[in-house]
Amino acid sequence: MSATLTDISSTDTTGTLLRMATAGSVDDGKSTLVGRLLHDSKSVLTDQLAAVERVSKEKGLGIVDLALLTDGLRAEREQGITIDVAYRYFATAKRTFVLADCPGHVQYTRNTVTGSSTADVLVLLVDVRKGVLEQTRRHLAVAALLRVPHLVFAVNKIDLVDFDLARFDAVAAEIAEVAAGLGIEDVRCVPVSALLGDNIVDRSERTPWYDGPSMLELLEALPSGTPVEAEPFRFPVQLTIRPQAAALDPQYAEYRGYAGQIASGVVRVGDRVTVLPLGRRTTVAGIDDAGAELSEAFAPMSVTLRLADEVDITRGELIAGAVDAPTPTCEVDGLVCWLSDQALRPGSRVLLKHTTRTVQGIVKEIKGRLDLDTLGPVEAEALTLNDIGRVTIRLAAPIVAEDYGTSRRTGAFLLVDPQMGSTLAAGMIRPGPAIDDFEAETLNWSI
Repeated sequence: MSATLTDISSTDTTGTLLRMATAGSVDDGKSTLVGRLLHDSKSVLTDQLAAVERVSKEKGLGIVDLALLTDGLRAEREQGITIDVAYRYFATAKRTFVLADCPGHVQYTRNTVTGSSTADVLVLLVDVRKGVLEQTRRHLAVAALLRVPHLVFAVNKIDLVDFDLARFDAVAAEIAEVAAGLGIEDVRCVPVSALLGDNIVDRSERTPWYDGPSMLELLEALPSGTPVEAEPFRFPVQLTIRPQAAALDPQYAEYRGYAGQIASGVVRVGDRVTVLPLGRRTTVAGIDDAGAELSEAFAPMSVTLRLADEVDITRGELIAGAVDAPTPTCEVDGLVCWLSDQALRPGSRVLLKHTTRTVQGIVKEIKGRLDLDTLGPVEAEALTLNDIGRVTIRLAAPIVAEDYGTSRRTGAFLLVDPQMGSTLAAGMIRPGPAIDDFEAETLNWSI
């Protein structure tokens, strides 16, 4: 369970970007860990540190409260908890980081889903004295659902148990058991003291029994994402462009391009593509990027594609590689993290937002929800706030959906309230068994 330097030393990540998120139960010391990471990696400006030192002194604290570096909202500072996702950017000599500091309170689980949805690695904090709690299980389930590529457990407050190896091993074994129940295989544990800085940036002499990397060393060495060359080409169209300059310059009279951000893969001039859900095949005639012509483009670049044939394409349609194009569907079977105070029931009407396409839908079935104690599915007539469950949604128009296990971009969707416009749920398309087989299913949460 604990990481070793030989596990991570084979990949050169110098200069790469790593998107990371942090989560943990209330009072596990998450904000302190993030503050310590920023402070010890010398990513805090002098005036920021001076302000934190001043506030810490005003509170009568004997040490600098590094949690104040991340708890930016007034309500967060007053209550001593994290409420919203706080994004921080910092860099070391080896790589650049985008850090999403997510709330730990159960009330703000929806924010944890938001912060983890684009993360390459999720750092989960566990108080070594308490071990795995229900909220830890919930965060693990969210990480498994969202297919976060790497999970790192910071077993925090190791100083409060006198740096005891036996206690660390007991917590690591508990983590391994819960992770295995969710189908998660790649989990690394690091014993840390966020308050004192042990094993955060530098390896601590007070844990001689731990031969793995520090937290920062591990984060610097983890690979980020899947190589774009290995992904299928997917391009959700955001806008059809027909310049109005034809009257001034005749060369633009025949111009027609399709703008958007490449969701995955690589596209080159001359590639055969399929426009979905129409199914029309054509060839990429040109790739434009802010007026410059490119021979190829790759995710996550925002470009304009020109096609060899005239095809009627509007916002929400998808341009995909002709060889491996997915099949459009009017029915979605997937897992959702319910984020609303109002319950989801069969017959509920929703808007489903998938890539750049939004369609009307109706909840056909609720097949069950995840029991966080047994990590298995149980029957459910409705989904309430923070529930994780499987649903089937019938759509008024087709979408080009793919299994979330194959693609995090084209396998994800949002459910939106059609009247209020508020987000109801984050969903992952995961084709599952028939209703009759659901009770026997051990949901495939594998990363």
